[in-house]
Amino acid sequence: MKSFLIFSFLVSFLALGIYFLKDSNKSNLQPIIQSSLKLNSPAPSPFPFEELTIPFLRNKEFKSSLGELKLVSSNGNYTSYLTSYTSDGLKINGLLTKPSGEMPSGGWPAIVFVHGYIPPKTYQTLEKYTMHVNFLASNGFVVFKIDLRGHGTSEGEAGGGYYSSDYIVDVLNARAALQNSDFVNKVGLWGHSMAGNVVMRAFAAKPEIPAVVIWAGAVYTYKDLADYGISDNSYQPLPSDSERQRKRQELRNLYGDAKDGNPFWNLVAPTNYLNDLKGALSLNHAVNDDVVSIEYSRNLSRLLNDTLVTHELHEYPNGGHNINGSSFTQAMQNTVEFFKKYLSN
Repeated sequence: MKSFLIFSFLVSFLALGIYFLKDSNKSNLQPIIQSSLKLNSPAPSPFPFEELTIPFLRNKEFKSSLGELKLVSSNGNYTSYLTSYTSDGLKINGLLTKPSGEMPSGGWPAIVFVHGYIPPKTYQTLEKYTMHVNFLASNGFVVFKIDLRGHGTSEGEAGGGYYSSDYIVDVLNARAALQNSDFVNKVGLWGHSMAGNVVMRAFAAKPEIPAVVIWAGAVYTYKDLADYGISDNSYQPLPSDSERQRKRQELRNLYGDAKDGNPFWNLVAPTNYLNDLKGALSLNHAVNDDVVSIEYSRNLSRLLNDTLVTHELHEYPNGGHNINGSSFTQAMQNTVEFFKKYLSN
């Protein structure tokens, strides 16, 4: 009887899959249905935009190392260096800040620090997030603030935070570079705004990451983008004939948008992999954020409530999208306490 029920479920699921497998999308989505069922059959051949999916990222190898450390500044609390690492064969730059004093046995806890959206052409390594980095380093963390590909003098093209996996690859290779150093112990992730999605997808790809902190993050279920939107006046759209825009249109033509229900997006959204997460997650958001709605964080927190994942949501009455003013100090203190709890033990 049990075997019959399982067989009936599979037949029903496949029938549902066939409904979606129409016209030119049929060959593209068959392996997705196959993968979702976890059938014991040969591995499916690659399908368009497979590199966006969490299963693909889980199977990808991340291996890198830090380049030469070039001194930027030093004081009684920390020392900062310009350095680089490789990601997909590209040279990615970053600011590495190390705490002063004697290194703990086994190395310092470390954070891959990922910036939010900044127009790639105007991005500069030593601008933005200075107070965040200094606060964390002063509290005993190595902070690697990376310049995502295509930003500043990092090589490559800026791929975007939602419909490409380029930034996730850069984050996980930065993590690998820190792990390959001789002064780091556990490595966590910090992301702001656009990077909320980036570090959340990186977390889904590597569920063993011990701690992830997100400030004012956006886009987790991918359907939530249609519900809440993003109002970023600094966004500079690329020319319609750019490679990134061409690929985005090709993606939309094949699979539509997440709100349309194509099963492809189930493999992209990190919220479909929450039960796999081993580490802890801290969400921080100002109620008056007029760029990224706090409902993104509230919705993710509600989803996490139905799992065993250790998580917390801190709401701040003011501070806007960057969580400025008095809320900044509180958010930084919450972040330090969280990282100390899950990276220092």
